[in-house]
Amino acid sequence: MTLKPIHVIGGGMAGSEASWQIAQAGVPVILHEMRGVRGTDAHQTDKLAELVCSNSFRSDDHRTNAVGVLHEEMRRANGLIISTAKVHQVPAGSALAVDREGFAEAVTAKLEAHPNVTIVREEIAGLPPQDWDSVIVATGPLTSISLAEAVRAHTGETDLAFFDAIAPIVYFDSIDMSKAWRQSRYDKAGPAGDTAAYINCPMTEEEYNRFLDALLAAPKTEFREWEKNTPYFEGCLPIEVMAERGRETLRFGPMKPVGLTNPHNPAVKAHAIVQLRQDNTLGTLWNMVGFQTKLKYAAQTDIFRMIPGLEKAEFARLGGIHRNTFLNSPKLLDRQLRMKTMPRLRFAGQVTGVEGYVESAAMGLLAGRLAAAERLGRKLEPPPATTAMGALVNHITGGHLADGQTFQPMNVNFGLFPDIADYPKTDETGKRLRGKDKGKAKKMAQAVRALTDFDAWLAGEVAEVV
Repeated sequence: MTLKPIHVIGGGMAGSEASWQIAQAGVPVILHEMRGVRGTDAHQTDKLAELVCSNSFRSDDHRTNAVGVLHEEMRRANGLIISTAKVHQVPAGSALAVDREGFAEAVTAKLEAHPNVTIVREEIAGLPPQDWDSVIVATGPLTSISLAEAVRAHTGETDLAFFDAIAPIVYFDSIDMSKAWRQSRYDKAGPAGDTAAYINCPMTEEEYNRFLDALLAAPKTEFREWEKNTPYFEGCLPIEVMAERGRETLRFGPMKPVGLTNPHNPAVKAHAIVQLRQDNTLGTLWNMVGFQTKLKYAAQTDIFRMIPGLEKAEFARLGGIHRNTFLNSPKLLDRQLRMKTMPRLRFAGQVTGVEGYVESAAMGLLAGRLAAAERLGRKLEPPPATTAMGALVNHITGGHLADGQTFQPMNVNFGLFPDIADYPKTDETGKRLRGKDKGKAKKMAQAVRALTDFDAWLAGEVAEVV
């Protein structure tokens, strides 16, 4: 039987990985890459899987780091990107960094040599032709304008974003609730009837002024060349830009203290209040409201830990504003990564709302396997949410809060994993684990569970013919 090809649009991390997985499953794939015919503002070559910014795939520690767990899952799934990265590794401590030229050349050579892969150098301007019945769109943050506009016209004006306005996200268990408290402004109930939907961190006038001085003096990240036309919208200005407009601006904006009473000290009115809002259904991640920023990462950590209650805050994600084309995936995509209104289209990589090379490649790996299984008439579900890959799928297809809050891209982190109760609470001497030692034990247990469950998924992924 001659199988119809699956089309993959985009030869970055996700598209290259998706093409490899499809080809390895014995299904023909046509990979469409516009570089070689038309360049982008960021890429320097026409090689597949070219690393645009950093040459690092971040931590390779699969025992205590969520990124490392994702690395290991991809290795076990015969991932092209992660296996090629290992061959072209350069010294970077516990991180997996690569010789970017050797890496891209090797990925390109492997795909060019695969008998099931055809690479076509062309731009897909608009939605794919109707007779392409299985397509993976993996065009990344630099999606061509014509394709992006076609997708936006089909999905709706608000369902395709062209920039991130990212506020930092804090792990709940690192917030000091002896200083912070839960309360909605004026005790106003939200859609679910909750009158304590926010965590509030109070500041005295002295604390506010110290915070403001540090914020104004901190080093800022410059826009990259292709981001310089990124717009600032009044509704999502960087917090340091708001602060530059006057010392009271934040107190009448995201840090206004009205409608809130500190139960730890009800007689004292806070001068300013920082609010955090629950960011995922698990309640493990909390978003700093209105704190989108272009501060450099090290400065963010130092300055935001000046906020009472956040002195020991651990961040799942730091803030930023940059160009990034991505879908409102929880609304548009099903768990097979297919567009609900046009199921012949799958999406993979950063355009789905994941951040980072590794996460993009992982979504390409999964999209490729799902598409290949469908073409072969087999039933395949995504990995369980206890795995790193499954946690990412859960985030982009429904792990956010469906109460009108804006969906934003995310790196993999343990805050996306379901909580785990079964982990060591004491050390080998019987002493109770606390602080970082407790957190490390919990992460190790989550990592073991993830890889165990991922192995089980791999073992059973070839299911019955449907």
